[in-house]
Amino acid sequence: MTTDHPENHAPQAEPAPRSKARYALALIPLAVFAGFAAVAGKMLYDQDVNGLDVSAIPSALIDKPAPALALPPLEGANLPALTTQAIAGRLTLVNVFASWCVPCRQEHPLLKQLATDPRLTIVGINYKDRNDNALRFLGELGNPYKAIGVDPNGKAAIDWGVYGIPESYLVGADGTILYKRVGPFDERSVRDDLLPAIARATQRG
Repeated sequence: MTTDHPENHAPQAEPAPRSKARYALALIPLAVFAGFAAVAGKMLYDQDVNGLDVSAIPSALIDKPAPALALPPLEGANLPALTTQAIAGRLTLVNVFASWCVPCRQEHPLLKQLATDPRLTIVGINYKDRNDNALRFLGELGNPYKAIGVDPNGKAAIDWGVYGIPESYLVGADGTILYKRVGPFDERSVRDDLLPAIARATQRG
């Protein structure tokens, strides 16, 4: 006959602390996803309801010194290389572009107009492009740039925190990034965002 010991009726042990930690770790990706979803939902809501221009994504580089530039020139363009020294002391619009970028073509006429503004110097970072295609792009659409540097591997774009192209940065004469535009310029963004930023930079000297 089997003896019925009290330990046979002991309550089941609770999960070990290690198991609880494993459950908590499993919930982290869900929490991160929920956070991203909330941010995306807020941006879409602001865009649709409040008219927020989500292309004007804030940048951690605003009001910070611009990353150093030391890019070789676009061969055949007869323009200088893009270096920090090339833009020093000038209010400069640094525009990231490529011949394969359709929105770059859309904004290009506006860049040509801006190039006539005596307050502003426009330079280009040619991003992951072929030399001959970049030259053809400029030959077809015109050249608004005072200097072009080639960035075949995208290293400079990473340094500047580029989300996607086209992308533009307004850099003050003192080398500080004053304004950032993600995506192509249109007439509204030039009128309402870029030109006021240029005016403020000019007034403060």
